[in-house]
This record gives sequence, C-alpha cells and structure tokens, in this order.
Amino acid sequence: MKLRHIVLGTTMAAAAVSTIASRALILEAPPEYIFSEAPEALDSPPEPLDGPGVNASGETMPNMLPAAFQPPEFPALERAEPDNLMALVQALATPPWEATVEAGDTLDVLLSLADMDAQTRTEVALALTVEYDLRRLRPGHRLSVDFRPDGTPSVVTLAVVDGVRIEVTLDDTIASRTVTPSALTVERASQLLVNGSIYASLDRAGVPARFAVDLAQILGETVDFRRDLQGGETLNILWGQTVLRDGSEVGQPSISYAALDLADDRFEILWSAEDSGRATVYLNDEILRTVAPPVEGARLSSVFGQRKHPIYGNLRMHTGVDYAAAAGTPIAATAPGRVSFIGWRSGYGRVVEIAHGSDTMTRYAHLSAVPEGLAVGNRVVAGETIGQVGETGTATAPNLHYEVRVDGRPIDPLGEELLASVENFDTADATEILEATRTRFVTVLREDT
Repeated sequence: MKLRHIVLGTTMAAAAVSTIASRALILEAPPEYIFSEAPEALDSPPEPLDGPGVNASGETMPNMLPAAFQPPEFPALERAEPDNLMALVQALATPPWEATVEAGDTLDVLLSLADMDAQTRTEVALALTVEYDLRRLRPGHRLSVDFRPDGTPSVVTLAVVDGVRIEVTLDDTIASRTVTPSALTVERASQLLVNGSIYASLDRAGVPARFAVDLAQILGETVDFRRDLQGGETLNILWGQTVLRDGSEVGQPSISYAALDLADDRFEILWSAEDSGRATVYLNDEILRTVAPPVEGARLSSVFGQRKHPIYGNLRMHTGVDYAAAAGTPIAATAPGRVSFIGWRSGYGRVVEIAHGSDTMTRYAHLSAVPEGLAVGNRVVAGETIGQVGETGTATAPNLHYEVRVDGRPIDPLGEELLASVENFDTADATEILEATRTRFVTVLREDT
C-alpha cells in the first residue's frame, strides 16, 4: 500500500489579520478514495477497534488515526464589525497634532494649522481665557489637539510652565480646566572647589550656575571675587528643587545655604524661605548683616559706578544697580519704611520711593505698575511687594533700577550695610538656625553622594 502525506490547512481571517494552522496526517488509503469535499457527518460515534487505533471511517473508506492524536485547537477570533474597523482606520489616520509656540506665534494661527475652523478656534480661545491669560503665551509653551475617529477635534491642551496644562474639552458643551501635576520639593547639596569664576565652578559641579548671581547680590563688595579668589577655595551649596512624579524638574531651584572659605575667613549665608529672599550673612559664626533683595531670583545686570550709558553712549555715573527680570515680576521693599513718593521721574519712569528714617531712602525705578492701594504715607515691611518690573522711562529692556541714597547722596546698595542693621536681631536664635542648617547640609550631602 502506497503512503501519501495529506496536509490539512485551515485559514481564518478577521479584521485583516490571518491565522494559518496546519497539521500533517498520515492516511493509509488508495489515491482514488481521497476527496476534496468534507466527509458526511456520522449518525453515531464509531465503535473502537481492536489494536492501538481509533476507527475514524465513514461510508467511503476506513482511516486509521494514532490514538494519541488530538485535533488542533485554533484560537477563537472575533469577527471585526465593519463600523469598528472603520473607526480604527479613522483613528489611525488622524493622529494628535502638536506644536511648540515660537516667537511671533498666536493661538489663532496655531489652531488654524491644526485645520480647526474659525468658529471652533474662537470657542477654544474663550475657554482657555477662563483658565489662563493668553497674553502670557510664551515661546516654549506646547499646544496639542486630539481628534475623534471622524476627524473632529476633541481636546485642546496648552502646556505652560512647571508641568501645568490647560485642557479644553470640545463636546456638546465646551469645558476647560487647569491640571496641576503633583510635585514635591527635594533638597540637594554639593561641596566643590572654586577654580576660576564662581559661575564656571558651579556649572562644572552640576550646581545651578544662577546661584553665582545670588552670591554676588548678597556678598557685594564684601568679597572681591576677582582679587580675593586665588583658586582652591571650598564652596558649600544647599538648595531645593521642585520635582514631578516622573522625576522631571520644574520651576527654578531655590538656594537656602552657602558657605565660602576664603583665606582665614568663612562666609555663610542663610536664605529664609518665608521672607521673599531675605538672607542673613555670617562671618566666622557672627552675624555680619541681613539683606532683602528687591527682585527674587533676578539677574544683576548693571552695578553701581561709572559706566557707558546703554542709550546715550557716553560715560555716566550709574547711581544704583539694575536687576534684569521679566516684565511684571514682583518687586519687594528691601527694608521697613514709609512710602514717600509714587509717580514719574524723568528717565526713571514710574518710581516708588521709601524713606527709612530721616536720612535714608530707597528708590525703585522703571516700574510697570504699583499695587492697588499703595499710597504715600503707607508703612511697608521688608519683603512686601511695592511694584512690578517694567521698562518705563529710559530703559532698553524690562529691569529694576534699585537705588539707595543717604542724605541725598547715592551709595552702592551692594556694599552698604546701613539698611542691613542687625539691631533687635535675636542672635541666639540665629546661631541655632545656622547650626541646624549646617547639620542639614551634611546630611543631604551624604545622601546625594
């Protein structure tokens, strides 16, 4: 008897997915008894035969199948409904649209690039305005649009700063909401050797280089960073950073402690989180002074003294210091006092002046606005907001011109200690805070390393 190999194949298709399964069966049968059509159904199960096989015969021919044979089990496949398949195709054909805001972009132009009609763009803009002032739209913000299977927009998302995003849902009614990611502040510490500038040394150590500005603001002329730094000085830094759950950093890092060993002296600075940048400076464990910078985290862009005027081009005396910051950034009083003037002064633009006793005055110039209710005669405390950064008067960019005058004569705000008196300061409490901060620095440093 001649042996033939018969390969039985089954092909199933669903949603454009094909599964082919096959199994070879060895049949002992003459060629003329092989049929392509399916065998007729049996009226009753076959009786077992003597021997190792199972009778699988029909009326046409006997077939011997091995007793161990089991019919192949094919996976159950769901048939894809035509509507569902079409929805899948449409969803794949309309991926989310995304864009990064660049200089000169407007919301309306960006949404039109997402093929959104004029009426929908207007409704989206109104919904976003409920949650966010669109005048604050800045380069780097992200805009995205999700679509329904039929290609119509379903959700518009504007991602702004610090992981915050504004979502507009386009349904029967249009709704907007602000989503603020959960975040926590972690402390970080670093100990480094200064070689070259403070800025470059911080950058090489992976510490935010902007802290060099904080040190310059606080130490001022007490330390001449060009002459006094010989190289090899130890600098300790403790700071906080806001981190999202995914580990990404948001917002600006905030310095809380710094210690600089300079020759035989040790300068230490403690920043208070409660007083808008107020800091206490220690020299060899003794309080040297307290300082309250007028603009927290701003860049010191121009110092006191002779300089080439940025507009007129001639050499002029610069009677204060300038802090570069974004328009609208809050400005704080640097010391307690009484408001003595609010108004305009020629090239100074909009100005607020505060009297500190009978002989000392601070001037805050180029302001874009002052708080509602602030008036001449009001008493203010250190850290209280008295205006916002602007570029009124003679200015080339948004900045604060900060000036200190004693008996009408301008003095260097960074080198003078008259406004940083330590009178009535609890020195015992300050010493205890310093010791606790030193301990915290060591603990965090060990954890980071």
